Amino acid sequence: MTQDDASTPLPGRWFAMAALLMANFINLIDVTIVNVALPSMQDAFGATDSQIEWVVAVYILTFALLLLPMGRLGDVVGRRRMFLLGVGVFTLGSTLCGFAPGIGSLVAARVVQGIGGAMMIPQTLAIVPALFAPKERGLAFALFGLAAGLAAVTGPVLGGLLIAGDFWGLDWRPIFLVNIPVGAIAVAATLRYVPSLPGDADLRLDFIGVGIAGLALLMVLFPLIEGRQLGWPVWCWLLMLGAIPVTAAFVIWQKAQARRNAPQLVPARLFDNREYMIGTGLVMMIFAGIPGFFLVLAILLQVGNGLTPLQSGLTTVPFSAGVLVASILSGKLGVRWPRARIAAGAACLAAGMIGLRFALPGAGEDLSRTLLGLPLTVAGIGLGSAISPLFQTVLANVKGHDTGAASGALQAFQQVGAALGLAVMGELFFSTLKTRLPGAADPVAVYSDALALAVTFSTVSFVLIALLVWRLPAPADPTATVDNPPAV
Repeated sequence: MTQDDASTPLPGRWFAMAALLMANFINLIDVTIVNVALPSMQDAFGATDSQIEWVVAVYILTFALLLLPMGRLGDVVGRRRMFLLGVGVFTLGSTLCGFAPGIGSLVAARVVQGIGGAMMIPQTLAIVPALFAPKERGLAFALFGLAAGLAAVTGPVLGGLLIAGDFWGLDWRPIFLVNIPVGAIAVAATLRYVPSLPGDADLRLDFIGVGIAGLALLMVLFPLIEGRQLGWPVWCWLLMLGAIPVTAAFVIWQKAQARRNAPQLVPARLFDNREYMIGTGLVMMIFAGIPGFFLVLAILLQVGNGLTPLQSGLTTVPFSAGVLVASILSGKLGVRWPRARIAAGAACLAAGMIGLRFALPGAGEDLSRTLLGLPLTVAGIGLGSAISPLFQTVLANVKGHDTGAASGALQAFQQVGAALGLAVMGELFFSTLKTRLPGAADPVAVYSDALALAVTFSTVSFVLIALLVWRLPAPADPTATVDNPPAV
């Protein structure tokens, strides 16, 4: 029974909400906390540049690929049961990461983490209506946004503190092991306070669609990440070209499933919605510029300029603070001036990336963390300003009965964009280091030049967003909202 039908408030509902928030928090913080630890992991395992990219990319890829089918599976087996399984798998993956003996096992453990994240995250927002009456849901959903902001701000600092503490001589490993007690508390609170939510066993999943989509993504990501190490053989280029017909096959399969009234990974109607597809492309572009940027920035700060993980984490706080403040202000504006806010936010992101070029140390110069703070703050304000109106604008062009599916698909494409951007920016950054670093008189300047080249990709993406967003119609429905807000 949901709270729409209940005459009295559900006892312990806020304890149940705390369990959902904890699961959401550890998933979000895991993204930011890992970036700070990457140089330490690379040093500990003697990992190659591509291997360290996979530590981030494989989690994003797994999460993106399974987000939609796991959400659907929650409808089949029950949201509560699926959430518990997801937290358990995520906690297991965190344990395996924390005790990984080598880089290969760490990457494999990150796959387990990604599976767990995809299992639990779609259930968190879906469980809220079973806990709260409509009048309380606004506050409940707002807490998810607060958790996302806190994760963005505290992740880099917490990662730096855990690594600097070197607890029990474990170096970077506590950034994963800290999830174990949090996961255990979330499971216990869910078992005690979240009501049983039965599923519908008659629902089905599109396993073939999942397979085709996964193949298309791997055909692009694998060459982008591994091609540099392999010397870019011809088959790498052929593999990426082959992703085009495979992607077309995915669309054809989804439409064929729709004609048969069979399950679809992405509702086929969305492919015929021009405004939605343009908006999805913009979402992919904006998120393509973020994870890759923080990966190369962490390596520049720690490897290129000798900062500790804690100093590196503190250096990136202005970006997270900018996101948090701008998100709060953006929420107060509601749905007013959406395209102007998206364009202004994208312009701020581009300005922040350009400003970094002037804040990075050149030949014979020392890094100024204070100087870096200004462009990072501007970029953070841009991201926080653009995300909410972008999702609202895209989803306002979807009919009501498709909004839930469109929102879930949009989040999945968000993660796909992040994985692709990570691969492209990593290629630009590490190829520059590989070419210029050996025998360089001033390695610091080489790292600065490598990052400047990498952020050219994100800068161009943000400028294109500021221009292309005007191709989208403004939301006609003033009540348009996002069912599942994105995790920044």
